[in-house]
Amino acid sequence: MGLWTSRNSARWALAGLGGFLLLQVAACRGPAPQQRLVLGAYTAPREAFREINERFEAEWERKTGQSLQIQESYLSSGAQSRAVVDGFEADVVALSLDSDLDRLVQAGLIRHPWREGPHGGYLTESLVAFAVRPGNPKGIRDWSDLLRPGLKVLTPNPKTSGGAQWNVLAAYGAVLRGKVAGFSSDPQGAQEFLTRLLSQVVAMGKGARESILTFERGLGDAALSYENEIQQGQATGQKYERIIPTSTIRIQNPVALVDRNVDRHGNREVAEAYMSYLWSPEAQTIFAKHGFRSVLPQIMAEFSDRFPQVTDLFTIDFFGGWAKVHEAFFGEKGIFVEASEAAQNRRNQKP
Repeated sequence: MGLWTSRNSARWALAGLGGFLLLQVAACRGPAPQQRLVLGAYTAPREAFREINERFEAEWERKTGQSLQIQESYLSSGAQSRAVVDGFEADVVALSLDSDLDRLVQAGLIRHPWREGPHGGYLTESLVAFAVRPGNPKGIRDWSDLLRPGLKVLTPNPKTSGGAQWNVLAAYGAVLRGKVAGFSSDPQGAQEFLTRLLSQVVAMGKGARESILTFERGLGDAALSYENEIQQGQATGQKYERIIPTSTIRIQNPVALVDRNVDRHGNREVAEAYMSYLWSPEAQTIFAKHGFRSVLPQIMAEFSDRFPQVTDLFTIDFFGGWAKVHEAFFGEKGIFVEASEAAQNRRNQKP
């Protein structure tokens, strides 16, 4: 199930999966490969994975004499997770949130304790930052600046985007930690800030990549995003600037083998070798070059000039972990839903 993307492709198409999942499509290179590996990932690390996959394919053939093709699919994290549950046969998944990976555990697709893998099962790290226009004409330095009258903010939709959920938690947590001026450091103050912030939002894309592309097209004064998305855009010539707020959340992105699909495809050996390579200094260096904070201390030391320290950096554990966060924030009557509805009411009341 699903459509594939290859690094030699230049066209996009609408895939099935309900008629709305966007997947990159391409023809295979040359004759049928001896081995095939399927990667299902969220959109943010696409460029890094393409470089990593090319290197691993070449290394695998050099070591084994066997040709390998890694087929790639990129969607927002939640959409990718649901696609695999619905039958998309990814061998390896790299997602934005623990909860998106745990969905595959609950469906019986991942049978091993993925958190017992290297670095707790996390492949890359990032944090929530702001993209602002060149020269920062609005003088945006911290969370409270995003509430200025008339300021237009972009963030993805938490219903489909892992990045959007991180954005919500970063904003809410910064208030609880007493780092947002003018708001009490309690749930009431955090809810009020989140409501006011969402009332400033003028567009919500399906994923982090779509949201930052909208910002690049000229909409908005600030975009909440992964730090790596902002750095990736800057590397491709975009002139916006990165602002790291005083308090923000440490983003940890998990990766795992999908046991049922690997066993069905009979490619566990190459899949496990690929997983090991993803944590190698070579692969982690590529992730760092594309704006991700590495899980390897030596790589972070090498790129320290690109990744400044944060005054107040907290983790998902501050909220009790994803098991608690998912329902409390993004459930049917969750914190985000209530704040979003209140923000919409505020917008409707404006003359």
